[in-house]
Amino acid sequence: MTSKHYWSPGGEVSIQSVERNDSGGWIVLGSLTPNGICPDCGLHSRRRHGWRRRRLQDYPAHGDEVTIDLGVCSWRCLALACPRRTFSDQIASIARPFARRTSRVGEIVSHLGHAAGGRPAERLLHRLGLGVSDDTVLRQLKKCVQGTAELPTVIGIDDWSWRKSQTYCTIIVDLERRVVIDILEDRDVVTCTDWLKRHPEVEVISRDRCGLYAQAARQGAPQAKQVADRFHIVQNLRQAIEEQMNLHGRATGRALLSDADNITAAGRLLKSRLAHRTSREEIFTTIHALRNQGLSCSEFGRHTGYPRRSIAKWLQFETPPDRRRAPLKPTSPWYFEEFLSQSSKEGIRNASTLFQLIQERGYEASQSHLQRLLAGCRRAEQLANDSKVEQESLKPVRDPETGHAISPVIAAALCIKPRGKITPPRRSRVVAGENATVPPHKLRMTP
Repeated sequence: MTSKHYWSPGGEVSIQSVERNDSGGWIVLGSLTPNGICPDCGLHSRRRHGWRRRRLQDYPAHGDEVTIDLGVCSWRCLALACPRRTFSDQIASIARPFARRTSRVGEIVSHLGHAAGGRPAERLLHRLGLGVSDDTVLRQLKKCVQGTAELPTVIGIDDWSWRKSQTYCTIIVDLERRVVIDILEDRDVVTCTDWLKRHPEVEVISRDRCGLYAQAARQGAPQAKQVADRFHIVQNLRQAIEEQMNLHGRATGRALLSDADNITAAGRLLKSRLAHRTSREEIFTTIHALRNQGLSCSEFGRHTGYPRRSIAKWLQFETPPDRRRAPLKPTSPWYFEEFLSQSSKEGIRNASTLFQLIQERGYEASQSHLQRLLAGCRRAEQLANDSKVEQESLKPVRDPETGHAISPVIAAALCIKPRGKITPPRRSRVVAGENATVPPHKLRMTP
């Protein structure tokens, strides 16, 4: 062919012939220009050792794969002090040592892998005529990451699960370059501290609310500044909004409170439960009022938005039904409520002592479960003694268009959503929630 030089991957390769193989691809026979420079000592050798062949994948031609069969000269190093006895000519601009494709093909694989990922890049490369697997794409990306010599100064530390709810470890990310630096084998303070001590260049550590990583950062990198990442800040805000608008008695976001503010949290929890009970009574009264007007269950649903079956069940009662509770079992500390109350009156309040006593009576759960029950009882007693809980119900926030109560979860999601992405029908709900709740700077303030 008259245009053999177009098949050359570089100026140091001379093309001898271009042929078709049996599979329809192209075989390009060429040779690398000999230079005879030892990579260890740098001396020029004039004593040849032989020739060897390298097969490299190159750019496709007309949609078909191209393989370069490259002849490389090997040499003997004549320097007595050099540890290398033989070597081959290597030019990194054409192909790295032991590589199976040219350097320019490796760059294409890296770019597509970084933009599309493993399997999408594999499918696209096959359409372009480059037979590369998704594993090869990931390996090429890892080589590019290992080639960067810049030290991380801003890192993020969080837990990461090998298997959800079973095996957890610690993942460390370079937040400036958005790459994973390391994955530690566990969530231990000692392991994380040792890693930070080996990297004194760290200046900022972004972490979650886990005290384990806070302790590791103080011990391993005292010079670094600890900050909270955006995800946990938004999560804290959402939990605060949920608690302020909570109508179903669940107190979220206890991690925002200090130990001194637990009493205030318990007060808000009691308010939420009272509000939920009042809301159920309002629903029950509304349904019975509509029945007195002669409406059917389907018309009840159109007016109130509640399912027809739920309305039919509520119409069978004269008072709002209480929630059914499962029968207590020996796995619950409440199963031994009478014995615990009697022991408390007798002055036995130590969790370890009570745990041993109820174990003799058939308790089957853990001591931590019992400790949570005792802590809640102590908080309730402290609230009763201090008289800080106001027995008032919270008014539910309602949708201005339908009049239905807005769910705390939906209200919190709408409040943290960017204003540009909120549709006009939902914008009225956001305004109603902002007018009904307390200002953000007053959230969780101790009375």
